[in-house]
Amino acid sequence: MVPPADDDLELLVRLGASVHRVVREWARAPRRSEVVGMGADGSPTEALDRLAEAEILLQLDREGVDWNLLSEERGYVPRGGRRTLVADPIDGSLNALGGFAPATVSLALGEDRLGGIDVGLVHDLFRGTTYWAIRGRGAFRDGERLAPRPYRPGHDLLCAGLGSHATQDVQGRAAAARRVRSLGCASMEILAVAEGYADGYLFAHREPSQNLRVTDIAAAYRILLEAGGGASAVDGSSLEEVPLGLQRRVSLAAWGDPAYREFLLGTRRG
Repeated sequence: MVPPADDDLELLVRLGASVHRVVREWARAPRRSEVVGMGADGSPTEALDRLAEAEILLQLDREGVDWNLLSEERGYVPRGGRRTLVADPIDGSLNALGGFAPATVSLALGEDRLGGIDVGLVHDLFRGTTYWAIRGRGAFRDGERLAPRPYRPGHDLLCAGLGSHATQDVQGRAAAARRVRSLGCASMEILAVAEGYADGYLFAHREPSQNLRVTDIAAAYRILLEAGGGASAVDGSSLEEVPLGLQRRVSLAAWGDPAYREFLLGTRRG
């Protein structure tokens, strides 16, 4: 008998593939970046985001599952189930609309809180690569097990949300790191840590109400933990009890090697 978690993962794979197909078909549409409304989180909703979200709901109906849906576009959509699918239909929307990598579809399944996510999947919409994890069973990229890299002082690579709205602490850590990348796609930046490309990821907005949503990080968070990395808010507090909802925003520090956590959250220089 196939374990239920494997069935869940296979369904997430199909959902990711469905969204990828929609994005390919929409890529050359002349009105693909049209703003068609405001999302449940208060952010503008582009037509592509709305289309990708609609495809997820349609596929859930086709599959006959009763998972509830939490999406940044429609918010919480009750569908009679015990578990909730936490979806960011297009993470890195501006990248996707401009044709610049990376952008992903991010899907996570669990109950109640971030720590209750059991299955996570992130599908890269440019490369076609799929990352996934099931609680307690490791993390994988297209079937290859993921592992963070060991931290080498003076040779670190930091992913960070930069620009004028980043906090001074984030800007300071970026200035102290040997190398920095800012990709505009939180899920992929967290996964860069999980797969050993980067040592860490930082995101903290000057205005806390503009920090990350649980939809941005739920899938990549589970994958990172299963790969052997860790994450917290930038003040060091746990993210495990963050509810599966859109009301709370969180800053994020993610690391592969625990030795890098001190640099991300403390005063040690890279």
